[in-house]
Amino acid sequence: MRKQTILILITLLLLKTGNGYSQELRNPFDFPILLSGNFGELRSNHFHSGIDFKTQGAEGRAIHAVQEGYISQASVSPGGYGNALYITHPDGTTTVYAHLQRFSDPVASSIKEQQYIQEKFAVNILFEPDQFPVEKGEFIALSGNTGSSAGPHLHFEVRDSHTKEVLDPIEYYKESITDNKPPRILGIMIYPFEGEGVVNGSRRKKELLPTAGKDGTLVINPTIEAWGKIGIGVKAYDYMNHTQNIYGVKEIVLKVDSQQVYRSYIDRFGLDKTRYINSFIDYGEWINNRSFYMKSFMEPGNRSTFAESVNRGIITIDENRPYHLTYILTDAFGNSTEMSFQLTGKEQPIPSPYQQSAELFHWRSENRFGAKGIRLTIPKGNLYKDYYFKYSVKEDSTTLSATHQLHDEPVAFHQTAALSLHIQHDTLTHKAQYGIVQLHKGKASWIGGHYRDGWVDANIRELGTYKIAQDKIAPTITPLQSNTWADKHRLVFRLTDNLSGIAHYRGEIDGQYALFEMDNRSVITYQFDNERLSKGEQHRLKLVASDACGNEASYEYAFTW
Repeated sequence: MRKQTILILITLLLLKTGNGYSQELRNPFDFPILLSGNFGELRSNHFHSGIDFKTQGAEGRAIHAVQEGYISQASVSPGGYGNALYITHPDGTTTVYAHLQRFSDPVASSIKEQQYIQEKFAVNILFEPDQFPVEKGEFIALSGNTGSSAGPHLHFEVRDSHTKEVLDPIEYYKESITDNKPPRILGIMIYPFEGEGVVNGSRRKKELLPTAGKDGTLVINPTIEAWGKIGIGVKAYDYMNHTQNIYGVKEIVLKVDSQQVYRSYIDRFGLDKTRYINSFIDYGEWINNRSFYMKSFMEPGNRSTFAESVNRGIITIDENRPYHLTYILTDAFGNSTEMSFQLTGKEQPIPSPYQQSAELFHWRSENRFGAKGIRLTIPKGNLYKDYYFKYSVKEDSTTLSATHQLHDEPVAFHQTAALSLHIQHDTLTHKAQYGIVQLHKGKASWIGGHYRDGWVDANIRELGTYKIAQDKIAPTITPLQSNTWADKHRLVFRLTDNLSGIAHYRGEIDGQYALFEMDNRSVITYQFDNERLSKGEQHRLKLVASDACGNEASYEYAFTW
């Protein structure tokens, strides 16, 4: 044990003194590598923590261990990574294989046993080092489309087993991937700092769309006049040979008058830091327009570690002269794009901060707000910068609560804030049927919460528009293709709910727990089990589903196998 510990420590030391990529990894498949996603890509509320291998548009491709080790963990879930395997390796790394169709038989049997012991589909199981050792190249699973997956692929990660940080796996596979395509810049955004900067006489951000010049280079044509403190953002994607996919940009450098003021380089990060993406990007632009602009300046509450800057990347325009700015964007293969543009420094009045009906929220401290029918508490560490918080309310005596608009633009919290709304007409007997919903573009998303003396308390993850709703309707259990059940030896249902969502379901056959697997569309399937289901006998199924408000539906069915 002592020798093994020393060996691990030496390995970790070698990893940290080198580039972190000490061993060649096998292609997890037996066909050439093509990627549909790369490391650090911008996703909703997170950076992409691995690379996505294409699986030739199909499920069921054999996956092999990329190096020797042992299966240390397996997880099953209808969302997230779906079916996933974790293999711990002697070099101090752990590889992750997600969205799997199925596990190898020994692992699948162990997982199924635990699912019946725990009487639930979604499980997370840890294994001992001697339970499932694997050799490099050994078959471990079949690729699939489980969990939060938009199509067949393998999500693959390399993690530092000690620090739990994720590393860029593409470094292991550069020799197997063709990429001579540089990133492409699609837009520039200029951000005047509120009360400290101005662009073309306005406090509002200004979007610039580059066009191709006569020689094919990208140019910015409009004249931009600025004064005071400003920040710059860029919208860009990367590309690879032999695919039509778009990818994230590895490195972003911004120079002002030839001096580098900002550089980001995403090659590793802690999973606990991934939500800092909401400070790295223009969050409002993403929520409202589904457009990713990456800020080339650091907000004070952003604690991510992959960016370096001068004066946090903030540019001070304080001279009446041209300022020459240059973006240099580079991918993991060294392909670069460079674009220069000019801002004209022109002294002009800087608009005062918009303070009418606004309260200043400080990123350094806890912030509280209260008005008729609402209480909001934002714990310290949840804001990335100061905000002049703007609040408005729409009163309606016929609804369960007023509609409360918290701020005039989307703002993400790093974790959560506590929101309490008052119920105007507290008439429900079953108080769990109350919940807070968030409104966006006419759609209500269930947040939920807990009833307390005429109020509903809930945790929210962003500023937005909220009100109280009620869910008194039970879920719907719908049989699917029941005429094929006998031939295919399986029972299939879809579970749906009108508002609060499916929270729990349970299947029993002849009074005993029956394992129904759920996919990310709430379709549940029971495959007839030779070990637990007698042939030639009549059986009785009872299926119960409940939503987040405790409304319950049941379905019973008699069948013979």
